[in-house]
Amino acid sequence: MTWDLQELFRRHAADITRFLRQRGHDSETAKDITQDTFLRIHNAKKQNNINNIRSYLFRIADNLAKDYFRAAKVQKRYIKPAETFDAIDEVPDPEHIADYRQRLQLLAKAIETLPPRQKEVFLMHKFDGLSHVEIAQKLGITRSAVEKLIIKALAHCRHHLGDLLE
Repeated sequence: MTWDLQELFRRHAADITRFLRQRGHDSETAKDITQDTFLRIHNAKKQNNINNIRSYLFRIADNLAKDYFRAAKVQKRYIKPAETFDAIDEVPDPEHIADYRQRLQLLAKAIETLPPRQKEVFLMHKFDGLSHVEIAQKLGITRSAVEKLIIKALAHCRHHLGDLLE
């Protein structure tokens, strides 16, 4: 048995949309879910085992609505609202600019005072973006040695920056 999709849509779409609106969806979302409901019915493989098509349509719509709410909840958790991105466009005040410049100068001095091997490894990792394994292969040393050199370099820089890191 196959259904006349247009006839089903004509008879039941408004009721399903109203049902979804009563469940808290805005008008556009309710319309989208209603369309998805009929798309599901259209793609259903086993259409001959369904006794009450109206009930089946509402069950599909309800399930899709729950999926929509779950997806929205996950999206809200991981994607920040647009207004939080506006802060990037703000120009920092002169105090912050001076503070950043001071930190940058101290960091540059700290890096310059590193022992040659630590400096080389640190720059390869932090500025060239090489992994510990890549640095070890390039310099002919072990990965463990690279890690130790980076840790020492970081400790050296942290010591030179002192209170500015807090």
